Amino acid sequence: MNTPGIEPDRSSTGLDPKIAGLLVYLGWFVTGIIFLAIEKQSRFVKFHAMQSIAVSVILIVLNIVFGILPIIGWILGVILAPVSFILWIALMLLALQGKQFKVPYIGDWAEQQANKF
Repeated sequence: MNTPGIEPDRSSTGLDPKIAGLLVYLGWFVTGIIFLAIEKQSRFVKFHAMQSIAVSVILIVLNIVFGILPIIGWILGVILAPVSFILWIALMLLALQGKQFKVPYIGDWAEQQANKF
């Protein structure tokens, strides 16, 4: 799931690809969409942009579903909040380290989609 030791390819944004990889997660799906639209070269940045979009959308949908459900949804929402925050920080730090960490299931899909852009 992790590709250590591989230097990310250059970004067409002019930013260090590791910094761009971190920034795609910063604004959830919004920055993911922005970087996916402007990045022309780096598969590393495109991968992290797609993964950012997918993870963000899934977490938003889960929060909406949990908000609709009575008590059990509230309990699951309380659990989801810190897990989401930890995942968000971890993905930013891993991108900053130049690692292409794939979130299970989502990462493979994000990689396939990023290769299409």
